[in-house]
Amino acid sequence: MPWFVLFIAGLLEVGWSLGLKYTHGFTRLLPSVVTGAALLASILLLAQATRALPIGIAYPVWVGIGVVGAAIGGTLLFDEPMPPLRIAFVALLVLSIIGLKLTARGT
Repeated sequence: MPWFVLFIAGLLEVGWSLGLKYTHGFTRLLPSVVTGAALLASILLLAQATRALPIGIAYPVWVGIGVVGAAIGGTLLFDEPMPPLRIAFVALLVLSIIGLKLTARGT
């Protein structure tokens, strides 16, 4: 269950990081409220996951999910470039997340 909670926290991190673009510097009310709510929920779920998972595993996995999601989301939603070398580095992040999961003992 803590891994599922951590995964949802990571997805919420993707949501709030992409949501920042829609807030226009927190000058638009609704996107700002939604982004803030996603940020708060993401951190609360991360905190819940760290009750059972080591912080040295949970935090990097949370950040990694957010980074991969933001990179992909930026390309899909905002037409940001995704050259081959960037794809390779995002793939390395995915492998790192999987590696951290596989090396987590007893969780």
